[in-house]
Amino acid sequence: MRILFFTRDYTTHDHRFLAALAKTEHEVAYLRLERGSRQLEDRPLPEGVTAIPWAGGRRPVNFWDGPRLLADLRRVIHEFKPDLVQSGPLQRSAFLVALSGFRPLVSMSWGYDLLHDASRNRLWRWATRYTLNRSAIMVGDCTTIRQKAMSFGMPDERIVTFPWGVDINHYSPDGSVRNQPDLRKRLGWGEETLVLLSTRGWEPIYGVDLIARAFARLASQRPELRLVMLGNGSLSSQLRRIFVQGGVLEQVHFPGQVNQRDLPRYYRAADLYLSASHSDGTSISLLEAMACGRPALVSDIPGNREWVSQGENGWWFEDGDVESLTQALLRAIEERGRLPKMGRAARRLAEQRANWERNFPILLEAYDLALQNA
Repeated sequence: MRILFFTRDYTTHDHRFLAALAKTEHEVAYLRLERGSRQLEDRPLPEGVTAIPWAGGRRPVNFWDGPRLLADLRRVIHEFKPDLVQSGPLQRSAFLVALSGFRPLVSMSWGYDLLHDASRNRLWRWATRYTLNRSAIMVGDCTTIRQKAMSFGMPDERIVTFPWGVDINHYSPDGSVRNQPDLRKRLGWGEETLVLLSTRGWEPIYGVDLIARAFARLASQRPELRLVMLGNGSLSSQLRRIFVQGGVLEQVHFPGQVNQRDLPRYYRAADLYLSASHSDGTSISLLEAMACGRPALVSDIPGNREWVSQGENGWWFEDGDVESLTQALLRAIEERGRLPKMGRAARRLAEQRANWERNFPILLEAYDLALQNA
């Protein structure tokens, strides 16, 4: 089968899907809608995947690029002659495929397209319905996404729920990166130190400002607390100002962007994973933390509730409420002795439901369904 994998940009997740598809018997071609301003994935395309040159994939795109890109997409489809196109997000790449008239389309939600973009305005709502109506199958990563797609008219029988999962051998409670010392020892953090970890981007949707404010409230009275904040983003100045004003900057470690090879050691160095995201389907960062045997303290939103059970493998706090997060952190500190047991429960759940190697074949089953519905 000839598969055209048409995605918005080139991310770690795109690389993972393409690497897995390249190991199948199928012929796989890759098409990139745009090139964002940030470096998202530095690894080359997996061997066996063909990058198709076309009018897109060189810079960020806007509404006015649509007619030009649609015309060239039709050329690409005519020349490559795919048996199936997998594409997402819904209102961007998949929408162009729907406009082209090609069938069968396997549209794949990236979470934010249904949870956030679909409700932007009337035009985005229309584009969402249009794409779903012309998709043979839609793939989503959790029940929350499934229900949202159904609210836009997608029949339940044409939705495949596919938790992407993680490499549970790479993300594991044990192991170390070659030639890298234990992170806690390198930073001089002893057994008494309680390490909190945030891995989300420094953007408003991820609520990292709540994490900063809650930590600033507690850390000045709790000298054993440390916060590791991976990544960067538009809130950088605001976050540092919060820490400076709270007098806790010395208790925060900023590693910057961390590659996939090194990322597990940051999870292993932490006692508790934090996410204050205001919108998520199945968060890959949450699954990585769980696979590394770390309990989670997360915002009480539907996507998180599918993975975190109160008091079993983590806790929730009220979304957007810094006081609720502060109280939840106090509870975690007071119940520190329970964290290892909760981490083991998190690892068991990751093994059961978030194993990428076991979950990936569900995507191939979705392809078969799409061909049957074409």
